[in-house]
Amino acid sequence: MSNVKLAVIFYSMGGTNYQLAKWAEEGGKEAGAQVKVLKVEELAPESIIERNEAWKSTVEATKDVPIATGDDIQWADAIIFSVPTRFGNMPSQMKQFLDIQGGLWSSGKTVNKVVSAMTSAQNPHGGQEATLLSLYTTMMHWGAIIVPPGYTDQSVFGAGGNPYGTSVTVDQDGNMVDDVQAAVKHQAKRTVTVAEWVKKANQ
Repeated sequence: MSNVKLAVIFYSMGGTNYQLAKWAEEGGKEAGAQVKVLKVEELAPESIIERNEAWKSTVEATKDVPIATGDDIQWADAIIFSVPTRFGNMPSQMKQFLDIQGGLWSSGKTVNKVVSAMTSAQNPHGGQEATLLSLYTTMMHWGAIIVPPGYTDQSVFGAGGNPYGTSVTVDQDGNMVDDVQAAVKHQAKRTVTVAEWVKKANQ
């Protein structure tokens, strides 16, 4: 059987979700997957980005990361999304990316994609779980197979115990408060493992 193809698709303003995506890439590769790390297109005006040093730095740091397209969704057996929370919801940048995949959805090309998601916020109760649920609601419409981490590994507890997906709190200086690297890698490996099961069953 060919290796699972994993797309890690992120949106990051301050760099946190880019880091989560890179850890997910490591976990996916350790599980034997072929991995692509991709960002969604930035929609914010350049004039707004220019006023925020962390945002500018992230744009620069991710300038060589390919922008995700519908072709990447078709390519992938599994997808891990990573986004910050925006008022308890996913950012508009990710929402637009998902919204323009109607052609894939209507032709059945999103069915049985194995998906999982991660997030960040400035407060532990700043909408992290709701953000993950907002992503998973779309995935239900896609007919995707949602793979949350649940409490399947001790690393989940070490990262704050979010069963919906790894989530991290970020302080005012943009630093992660929680140690979530192990939880992210576990979540990626679990996603790849389930994708292997699905891929084998469909062959």
